[in-house]
Amino acid sequence: MIKQILGRLPRKPGKAGDSREAAAAGNGTDPSNSYSVARSVDPGNKRAGNGDYPVPSGVTPNPVMNGAVVYHSNEPLPAFKDVPASEKQNLFVKKVNLCCAVYDFADPTKNLKEKEVKRQTLMELVDYVTSANGKFSEVVMLEITKMVSINLFRSSSPTPRENKAIEGVDLEEDEPLMDPAWSHLQIVYEVFLRFVASQETDAKLAKRYIDHSFILRLLDLFDSEDPRERDYLKTILHRIYGKFMVHRPFIRKAINNIFYRFIFETEKHNGVAELLEILGSIINGFALPLKEEHKLFLVRALIPLHKPKCVSMYHQQLSYCITQFVEKDCKLADTVIRGLLKYWPVTNSSKEVMFLGELEEVLEATQLAEFQRCMVPLFRQIARSMNSSHFQVAERALFLWNNDHIENLIKQNYKVLLPIIYPALERNSRDHWNQAVRSLTLNVRKIFSDHDSAFFGECVQRFNDEELKQEESDSKREALWKRLEEMATSKPGKNNPLGAPNGKPSQAAG
Repeated sequence: MIKQILGRLPRKPGKAGDSREAAAAGNGTDPSNSYSVARSVDPGNKRAGNGDYPVPSGVTPNPVMNGAVVYHSNEPLPAFKDVPASEKQNLFVKKVNLCCAVYDFADPTKNLKEKEVKRQTLMELVDYVTSANGKFSEVVMLEITKMVSINLFRSSSPTPRENKAIEGVDLEEDEPLMDPAWSHLQIVYEVFLRFVASQETDAKLAKRYIDHSFILRLLDLFDSEDPRERDYLKTILHRIYGKFMVHRPFIRKAINNIFYRFIFETEKHNGVAELLEILGSIINGFALPLKEEHKLFLVRALIPLHKPKCVSMYHQQLSYCITQFVEKDCKLADTVIRGLLKYWPVTNSSKEVMFLGELEEVLEATQLAEFQRCMVPLFRQIARSMNSSHFQVAERALFLWNNDHIENLIKQNYKVLLPIIYPALERNSRDHWNQAVRSLTLNVRKIFSDHDSAFFGECVQRFNDEELKQEESDSKREALWKRLEEMATSKPGKNNPLGAPNGKPSQAAG
């Protein structure tokens, strides 16, 4: 029985081209007509593994589904435990080929037997890759990347809520769209994740198949609406970044391009949070001094990510990346703070609360010299936030004084900052409708008063003087308007032109 099973297994192939010719010869067809799976990577790349793939033994081509030919298994394959160690790799390749079948999961009644065979086979592949105790050959790498490409690199159908992010609708309130094929896709992702993470995968060989074209297609999948898929992609891309050092600059550049498209064109992408999560780990590993390339990435990509309306969907990860840069190089604090001020929200209160929270994290990592460069425009904005009629915005601005480091920075520059924010403190204590905001305002006033009561008194006097001047100016303006209204209602005579009251000639007439 064992001999019969082994007799059906293919001999260990040599080169990829030899296996293709053997497949063609076995089917009695010309080699050029034997590759029936659609291309799943860059069509311009003719290398083995990136072109058309041969029909696996034991499966029959069916109509195209999702850009790849659908296969159905006609015969079961033996388990790995039933074949000797010398034949396990060949059996592995054959099982991988069987998993190139792509089925229609929109109809749960179709191909039930074939779907279950494929699922069980994928589970066997996971176990094999996990327990591998020898280096994977190039043939194995070719077949795995081919199978992953056929299963994962599929066209996504447009959804009716495609443009909601552009219209400013909060997508967090919607239920995410779950892929009906996830029962198979998850195991495909698991196979590929374990393959990339395996010590038996030689990066120098695998980079021929996990190449730039493959990485670009992997990055395209981050726009998936299924959060489970994005989570797998995040882990896999992070492992690829760690294992394939040669691909690191390309991956960073490709992520930059995704952000540029998102910020300046579409404002629609589901995977920004996951990409930022990967970048947070990457930034944490940057060597000092920071390269100019990394600083440009901060200025051109990360800071402008504060602009889109849907920033709340990824703000936590963005804030972490920004803070990482400031902690790496404190001289970037001025750049970051001015960038935040550039994109500061005017009418969106919830967004302003987020900005104030991020600002506190940045200021906590800011040194005195950088603080002094940007403190004047910064505290003009903080004063406006303190006077916000939205109590959460006003509270969040006043909470900055609860941070010891920030309070210390303010105290060292109080003679510049107190005149800027004192009017806001005075207006809050008099007029703000929220009791908590008034209480916090009084606490901040007390901090300044206790620190330098004489200077605080000067600021109070200056504010009162300016208030008197403003009242005088307002009364003069009101009197002038009243006079103009009286002139407008009076009827000018023949010798009394408009603008010359009481019949007197205008002084400007001459």
